[in-house]
Amino acid sequence: MGNYVITIGREFESLGRDVGLKLSEQLGIKCYDKELLSRAAKESGLCEEIFHSQDEKPTSSFLYSLVMDTYSATGYTAAPFLDMPLNHKIFLAQFDTIKKLAEEESCIIVGRCADYALEEYENVVRLFIYADLDVRIRRIARIYDLTDAKAKDLILKTDKKRSSYYNYYSNKKWGAADSYDFCLNSSKLGIQGTADAIKMLVELKEKDGDKKL
Repeated sequence: MGNYVITIGREFESLGRDVGLKLSEQLGIKCYDKELLSRAAKESGLCEEIFHSQDEKPTSSFLYSLVMDTYSATGYTAAPFLDMPLNHKIFLAQFDTIKKLAEEESCIIVGRCADYALEEYENVVRLFIYADLDVRIRRIARIYDLTDAKAKDLILKTDKKRSSYYNYYSNKKWGAADSYDFCLNSSKLGIQGTADAIKMLVELKEKDGDKKL
């Protein structure tokens, strides 16, 4: 079958990461989420804390970028990279790491415009996982002990951040059906059911003679 990659875009608290981890168990391949940040930081020479603080954020203040630029190190020393705003450096480092992972191993990558980074790759299944808003509100309210109103506000703000990041860096629209191969509602299927459906889609795409997977 060769290397293949499954990318998962996800709404906040749609359990996209949980689905990725379950799928990782079933397929015997790694799932990269926050782990991707650690590798990108190591390879770029930038401080790992910066990656976490700027994770999936489309912009950062100019002053903050100037201060944190002092963390630029040996990995990416070319002038064009050094002259970039901090948020662009972080995106580029993640972009390169995603491509390296795709070339090295079969894996699952959650978020961070991975589907866009691998746009030219044929051996990729691009997914978006969403869930009913009321289900997400109840889950967030329970986990963080919030009122329904505050839980809804947190969901909408987080989704807006992810949408802004994706739309800012890619040439597609976050959450739009035509930006992905498949969109799945995890509140209807559950974690196991969603993982099972993705596994089936991967197997079906493998059999498609028009595309290698």
